[in-house]
Amino acid sequence: MFDLTGKQAVVTGGGSGIGKAISVLFARQGAEVHILELNLEAGQHTAEEIRHAGGQAHVHAADVSQQAQVVAVFQQIGRVDILVNNAGIAHIGNVENTTETDFERVFQVNVKGAYNCLFAAVPQMKAQGGGVIVNMASIAAQVGLTDRFAYSTSKGAIFAMTLSVARDYLAAGIRCNSISPARVHTPFVDGFIAQNYAGHEDEIFAKLSRSQPIGRMGQPDEIAALALYLCSDEASFVTGCDYPIDGGFIKLNS
Repeated sequence: MFDLTGKQAVVTGGGSGIGKAISVLFARQGAEVHILELNLEAGQHTAEEIRHAGGQAHVHAADVSQQAQVVAVFQQIGRVDILVNNAGIAHIGNVENTTETDFERVFQVNVKGAYNCLFAAVPQMKAQGGGVIVNMASIAAQVGLTDRFAYSTSKGAIFAMTLSVARDYLAAGIRCNSISPARVHTPFVDGFIAQNYAGHEDEIFAKLSRSQPIGRMGQPDEIAALALYLCSDEASFVTGCDYPIDGGFIKLNS
């Protein structure tokens, strides 16, 4: 089950965190993985780990917010069976203290970045008779989170974008779904805590963990496992869906 042998998979932001976990798992399941990464060194580390384990991986330096760069990379790759739109950035702030510059920066990466990859990949998928897309949304698209105005808005756009693409390309054999994680323990989380709560790291980590009803943060490998299912032939009847993977955050918080 969940065999990706012979598939060409593109993962954006595959140099760390959830994107790295997805890249490593997809390669382990037989896919030839193409990592699009602004941080080329991080992408290379992921690719080296994959190759060391006997998998196939390539790294492409690209800023997903720049359409010309993205289109050029996809043209170089050629066939794309799987696209995982994972690259994204966070922002802390409400509507009053979110500057225009910050708002635009979040949208350029989180929304335009996903659009650019879809713009490049969908015509190729149509021409080859189908493909699978997974967009990384967030619980922030479905519940109100304090001081996440720009981020939540961007992930709401990803949620709607997923439905639109899924509906428009049913006849083309392209499936499109999204995943909505709650807080996942990645290097980004550790860096955020260290930067904003110096000297109180353990306390804040415990507090953030308790905010998930299940009592802990998610792990990147857990998100990767769900992405694998959605991109596999076993999920061939699944499209236009969002999958919260949130330790009960949306339904069980009280």
